[in-house]
Amino acid sequence: MMQIVLACAAIAAGAGLAVSAWDSSRFVTAEYQIVSPKVTRPCRFVLLADLHNKSYGSDHAKLIEKIDRISPDAVLVAGDMLTALPGHSYEPALSLMKQLSGRYRIYYAMGNHEYRLKLYPEQYGPVYEKYVAQLLRLGIKPLVNESVYLPEYNVTICGAEIDKRYYKRFRKTPMEPSYLPGILGEPKADTCRILIAHSPQYFEEYAAWGADVVVSGHVHGGIVRLPFLGGVLSPNMTLFPKYDGGRFELGESTMILSRGLGTHTIPVRIFNPGELAVITLTPKG
Repeated sequence: MMQIVLACAAIAAGAGLAVSAWDSSRFVTAEYQIVSPKVTRPCRFVLLADLHNKSYGSDHAKLIEKIDRISPDAVLVAGDMLTALPGHSYEPALSLMKQLSGRYRIYYAMGNHEYRLKLYPEQYGPVYEKYVAQLLRLGIKPLVNESVYLPEYNVTICGAEIDKRYYKRFRKTPMEPSYLPGILGEPKADTCRILIAHSPQYFEEYAAWGADVVVSGHVHGGIVRLPFLGGVLSPNMTLFPKYDGGRFELGESTMILSRGLGTHTIPVRIFNPGELAVITLTPKG
């Protein structure tokens, strides 16, 4: 009997490794349509999140080819394009940004990994400053609690960088109602407000602030996805996170949560390939 159990366990482990190898080497496209009475003309965005220096094909060739086929009006970046590890290169992330910046407008909000590089230069050296300087040379100005208005669509894009205490493991740190207005200001009235906020855990707070559309990442789809149960584990080490990937609604706010493109720490994706999200905003009526 024990031999049967061990054999079944070995088969299951082998199958899991095979699925993980397959899912970690590919990405799928997820398309979302959002109708807004505030949008004056249709616009399409590609959402990138959690690349963690991964490359699909030689120098991102497969990913760029897919984005070019979609031909978005702009690219939204929800952070963690690189990984905060001492001595770790940011060249793969920078190479993707360089190639895309020559084709599309890019609106980049930082994730917790970029933020960590900025907070701890004694550990990581001047990586953050060098990375941001390179982005600026490419014409990409990171939206660090800043916004930009796109008059042709009547869309305002804002990038949120929240404090490290909101990324604690095992629990959700309460976010006081005054926090987002304090760092972001009051949302621009009468425009469709897109908030790029890396962590989806605070969707309720983003909606209360006034975001019409929230785009997030961070959760990696829950790392392992199970039928009917969804994602299994979040980066803050909670099981079956409420927000794991896909589309979520709260009042008049919509959140599109990317399942991300890469991995870190737990280098596994099972039944959970990388994801390139495509978001189309259309006027109502």
